[in-house]
Amino acid sequence: MDSLNKKFYKIGEVAEMLRVPQSTLRFWEKQFTVIHPTRNDRGTRFYTPADIDKIAQIHYLVKFRGMKLDAAQEELRRNPEGVSRQNRAVRRLYSIRERLESLLRSLDSLR
Repeated sequence: MDSLNKKFYKIGEVAEMLRVPQSTLRFWEKQFTVIHPTRNDRGTRFYTPADIDKIAQIHYLVKFRGMKLDAAQEELRRNPEGVSRQNRAVRRLYSIRERLESLLRSLDSLR
């Protein structure tokens, strides 16, 4: 998530980044007031890096912490900075874990 270098991303790209179905993103857009993708004349959604960060926070609260949607909405409203920090920390830890697992696989292949 830290390497978002485009101004806009399509829904398929965001779904792939977060490993959630596009239908989940569309549903969350209706449920959470903090998600505001821009749409073109054809209705295609374009998400900014800020939108993606908010969606990642929702993903963290709902999928990792197991919160119900209304509780996640309240937590985002009540403590946005805390949620953002926690989400970044968890994502960094998962990234480190993936790198370590990759290194272990490389070491195993040398045996």
